[in-house]
Amino acid sequence: INFLGRLLASPERPFVAIIGGAKISGKIEILKNLASRVEAMLIGGGIANTLLKAEGYDVGGSLVEDEALDIAHEIDDVAREHDVELVIPDDFIVADRVESGAAKHTISRPEPVSEGESIVDIGPKSIERFRDVLSKAKTIFWNGPVGVFEIEDFAEGTIRVAEAVAEATRGGAVSVIGGGDTASAVAKAGIKDAFTHVSTGGGASLEFVGGKELPGIAILTKRETS
Repeated sequence: INFLGRLLASPERPFVAIIGGAKISGKIEILKNLASRVEAMLIGGGIANTLLKAEGYDVGGSLVEDEALDIAHEIDDVAREHDVELVIPDDFIVADRVESGAAKHTISRPEPVSEGESIVDIGPKSIERFRDVLSKAKTIFWNGPVGVFEIEDFAEGTIRVAEAVAEATRGGAVSVIGGGDTASAVAKAGIKDAFTHVSTGGGASLEFVGGKELPGIAILTKRETS
């Protein structure tokens, strides 16, 4: 957490955040706080689906938080206000079932996702776009997989993003992996030692990145300043 504090206080720039996972509602404060600090934010997973639906894109049967569509608009506004590049996938892997062995194919916006299909991963063009932004980053914070990485068939996007972050780290960037799912994803990619810092304590680190002062940190901060 102390490491995260230093990272957020004075990151080397460009500072890029990758935010994925299923639900936008659990990451509102993180998204808002990071949107005022980073140069670019790469969005994947169910969070991207909700942002896409808020933009008017038909996501078919994909995982979406309909009750969070207003929040999605708010995140977009904060990013625009701070001149942050908000990168949402332009192409996707869609499947007829969210399970191993499902029939899958790639579609690109503006082609809609059909009602009987779901977005399960980011597509090849989006992987390249993410890689391009990450290759220029000097500080990277990553929380949440960009697809249904638990299922091998839908893990490629998350693994390619992990490789891009590892490559940037080898080139001198500082990389922080926050949260249990993301730690599992980089372990699955076989490169968990390729990052500057891997935090498995998802909840606490996320609250801190979201701007919440944690009791232990408050005490440390007071000691350092007294």
